[in-house]
Amino acid sequence: MTQQLSGKVALVTGGNSGIGLAIANRFIAEGASVIITGRRQPELDAAVEQLGPNASAIRADVSQLTDIDTLYAEIKAKYGHLDILIANAGGGEMAPLGAITEEHFDRAFNVNVKGTVFTVQKALPLLAEGASVILVASTVSVLGGPGLSIYSATKAAVRNLARSWIQDLKGKNIRINVVSPGPIKTPGLVGLVPPEHEQALLDTLAAQIPMGRVGEPDEIAKVTVFLASDAASFVNGVELFADGGQAQV
Repeated sequence: MTQQLSGKVALVTGGNSGIGLAIANRFIAEGASVIITGRRQPELDAAVEQLGPNASAIRADVSQLTDIDTLYAEIKAKYGHLDILIANAGGGEMAPLGAITEEHFDRAFNVNVKGTVFTVQKALPLLAEGASVILVASTVSVLGGPGLSIYSATKAAVRNLARSWIQDLKGKNIRINVVSPGPIKTPGLVGLVPPEHEQALLDTLAAQIPMGRVGEPDEIAKVTVFLASDAASFVNGVELFADGGQAQV
């Protein structure tokens, strides 16, 4: 490894599985100390055991502002600052127009949008000079699909937050970028269907991607290392698609 993040302190929300866990693993390999969050303590404990001594976990639900306050109080007490913030916690369910409920809407926006807003805003006093903030969105920020209108709207909102925030933070030497994965083989994705339909789902998604396959979590992690590192010191406000070309055709 090149140790591109040597000595950095990073927070990865939703870091107990999938893309978040892959990011945490890659950051540690690049020399960072990493704090991960999630809502379920057993999964957090298992993730920290997998990640090793340079990882720690704090249970937090980003849709609950008191959890975010507690999270940052613990980080301040232990580390004093953050160099990298990955606002990754999120999720969604499918519901076509005509079947959208208030509960479906609120769940999606509370985690994906409200959670992202306050995860970043409440981190500002801890962000060090030259800090990198990365918001995890999705190709659905620019693409639609059946049953995906609410989820897509949340990810479009996440992308647009970065456009305004880089202006709010002008001159503060804090970069905010967005990484938008395409279909990635994660527990969250394959969990959308029964196990016997998993391969059919992956094949269907692969057929929509010019590279002819879905991605792996570590492929998103490697892109995120770039955006977090000094190699991206003049990259600010971009949406970087890591999607095998899906959003480009």
